Amino acid sequence: MYTTSGRDDSTLWLARVLFDLGAISFGDFSLGRTAVHSPVYVNPRRLLSEPALLQRVAALLDAEIKAGQARRRPRLSPFSLVAGVPFGGLHLALAYSLYSGVPMCYARPAGTAGKDHVIEGYHEPGQTALIIDDLMTGGGSILQNAHILEEFGIQVRDAVVLIDREQGGIENLRQHGYNVISILRLKTMLTYYYELGLITPTWYERSMAYLEKGPAPT
Repeated sequence: MYTTSGRDDSTLWLARVLFDLGAISFGDFSLGRTAVHSPVYVNPRRLLSEPALLQRVAALLDAEIKAGQARRRPRLSPFSLVAGVPFGGLHLALAYSLYSGVPMCYARPAGTAGKDHVIEGYHEPGQTALIIDDLMTGGGSILQNAHILEEFGIQVRDAVVLIDREQGGIENLRQHGYNVISILRLKTMLTYYYELGLITPTWYERSMAYLEKGPAPT
């Protein structure tokens, strides 16, 4: 049996909010090449429909980021830009930018309007950006965005994700020299839902077994 030992109860309100918004679904989902036949689907974009909650999430991000920088051995480096990962991370990065006052930019994918990569938002070479995304599986989207930003002279050292599916993203990005912190971890969320009786033992065990299989392809 899995337990929630070591979990951070201060963020579990967000897990409950996401469940109540219908952002957590169970079935058989093919989520691209990183999560084939996943029994659990997470859609943090549901927060877009609740501005007050999105503002509260921005405050949570700000608190976690400041806590990470205030430690004796900081978990996050100083930054002067925040970069949202298209498309799921854009609303979180914008909400955080409005809350904190930190300027925002984002890397527009190649092929948009027939153009190569473009960085939207004012920036200067040598600035450091903190990447924000809503959901991480294998870390491929964050890695791709970090490389694009670096092509334009923007330094990247860290990323913050709202939910880590715990399928190798942190390890993958660490191997490439990037640090990631997560607000919520999917296994903790699932155990929390199970303990509250929100999900059946069948879906809980099936989802946990899937996540225990190891890293997803990147």
